[in-house]
Amino acid sequence: MGDSGLRVIVPSWVSYVLSFNGPAGLAGAALLYVYQCDIIYPSAFRKDHEANMEYTETTLTTKDNIKLHTYTMILANEDETRAAPTICTSIQANAGNMGHPLPIAGAYHQKLKCNVVMLSYRGYDLSEGKPSEKGIRIDAQTLLEYDTRLIAYGQSIGGAVAIDIVSHYEEAFSGLIVENTFLSLPNLIPHVMPMLKYVTFLCHQQWPSEVNIKRIVKTPVLFLSGSRDELIPPSHMEKLYEECDTQKTKDFHQLSNGMYKDTYVQPGYFTATREFLEQRMLKVERRTDENREKAEDTTEQVRVDGKLVDTGNSQHSSLETYPLVSGVADEEGMTHSFQVEEIELDEEYTSAPQAGER
Repeated sequence: MGDSGLRVIVPSWVSYVLSFNGPAGLAGAALLYVYQCDIIYPSAFRKDHEANMEYTETTLTTKDNIKLHTYTMILANEDETRAAPTICTSIQANAGNMGHPLPIAGAYHQKLKCNVVMLSYRGYDLSEGKPSEKGIRIDAQTLLEYDTRLIAYGQSIGGAVAIDIVSHYEEAFSGLIVENTFLSLPNLIPHVMPMLKYVTFLCHQQWPSEVNIKRIVKTPVLFLSGSRDELIPPSHMEKLYEECDTQKTKDFHQLSNGMYKDTYVQPGYFTATREFLEQRMLKVERRTDENREKAEDTTEQVRVDGKLVDTGNSQHSSLETYPLVSGVADEEGMTHSFQVEEIELDEEYTSAPQAGER
């Protein structure tokens, strides 16, 4: 998760220049346009990664030849690995690095028994390049190299990236989880930087989630919203939920005390996530297999002279599984283990909707 938000990363010189009217204000707006990517993507935050899990480091190369650092965590048991969902995170907040999503990744991996793939955008952490909307969209496409059905997860600007990649490559994903995400950057600017509310037309980094969410028509979606988010108005999440018109299920879970940086530690967060994975994702996959089996059974039922003939092809899998295999070999073959903040997962939950769910 990001250590800071858009409001606190605006350089002091920008605020100073924009405080004047007339030519000075126009000059400040022009500088803001030129240095926009540096303000939106402050990728210089780097720190040692600490977690109590094993992971494998891999380097992926984008189609524009940028090398990206990834961290993959798979379950120890091979059968569990093949049957478990694979959470795609990293998709980190704008002012974060790979150390920030590790607590969430650890909970998905250890508590919810998921495989996890964390991708570090260009310019962030150990990845090459300089971040921009166009570049990060290309980065997200490298996840399609994994021979598995993915569940995209993202928080803040990472949620916008997750919505974007699923909206363009829906067949590659079996689910989407977004947390405290905005409608678009131009819609967010008046809230986090009020002094720029009249020059939002200069924002060339768009991330139009309110448009992209409408393109998702056959993927289950979970919306996790912190009611006390001080950076992204909760109304943005509510609007995204309303605009989502997926033919599958969509769930909205509101965390009454959740703020920008701590929604994931609120009671009920991982209960809602686990219910989504178990009741929505796996149920959909089982139903898909059942429909496939019925179709195959119908095709295989051949009658000769009014009698049913067995074609000898009646074995079917009861649950579709997806092997987690990267298309790129691990260059170093290194595994690491380290300590991270512990997240308490609700052990008791029922199938009844939680307070704040829709």
